[in-house]
Amino acid sequence: MGYHVEIDKKSGFCSGVIQAIRCAEKALEGNKKVYSLGAIVHNNEELRRLQEKGLNIIRHTDLPTLPKDATVLVRAHGEPPSTYAQIEQHGLHLLECTCPVVLKLQKKIKQEHTRIKPHNGQIILFGKKGHAEVVGLIGQVGGDALVIENETDVNSLVFTGGPVSLFSQTTKNPEHYKATAHQLRKTITSRGLDPSLLTVFNTICAQVDNRHEELAHFARNRSLILFVAGKESSNGKVLFQTCKSANPRSYAIENPEGISQKWFRSGDTVGVCGATSTPLWLMEQVAETVRNMP
Repeated sequence: MGYHVEIDKKSGFCSGVIQAIRCAEKALEGNKKVYSLGAIVHNNEELRRLQEKGLNIIRHTDLPTLPKDATVLVRAHGEPPSTYAQIEQHGLHLLECTCPVVLKLQKKIKQEHTRIKPHNGQIILFGKKGHAEVVGLIGQVGGDALVIENETDVNSLVFTGGPVSLFSQTTKNPEHYKATAHQLRKTITSRGLDPSLLTVFNTICAQVDNRHEELAHFARNRSLILFVAGKESSNGKVLFQTCKSANPRSYAIENPEGISQKWFRSGDTVGVCGATSTPLWLMEQVAETVRNMP
């Protein structure tokens, strides 16, 4: 039938993921074994490619079982201090691949906790509970932080009357974060506390922040969107909703096998885009599959 297909040039790996994958590939040269603490990227297709090069995905409980001098990769999401202590305790080599943006945020949360704790202060983190980045962030303060996932969660917070510092996981939706910060300020005021107690830190990665507006523009200007991302990608879920809001004919797939011909109409202009954990080569495979469709 012949569809016009275009890949969003601004989609795909963010700089933090690119750095982590380059870090892993360099360490894997010469058939060296590298153990990644959790999936280095939330994309099964890219994971398979790296595993074929010798990357092993492990859990924290596997650390004591690794051979001495084994190389353990800390991925872009980051880890709490307890993980580094374990790596050292078991005599393992650390391969530090934490995203610089996440490292900066970890440091900031720790500094802010030190500043406000003597004044009965509280750290609140807008993020996905249990997400690797979130675990690493609250680990910086020994778990002394409250995690909220949406505006509704604000209602269940108990305030101590001291300063409140709000941070966001780096890959969250900027508009949702603004709405949550607004709700938090309203709730603090409604409970008779001074709203100036709240400090909101802009900690969403600039690449992610810009991507929402760019992705919405891309989706609006195509008749059909194929959004490529792994099911485990938190950022993928967020960005797909941006696509879906801009263009109801947006479909989430993990690979070319997920494409259904039922979605297409004659003369469609097809846009292919993805999450910060989606490799360009995979989006190219999806685009080529559509171009070759009968």
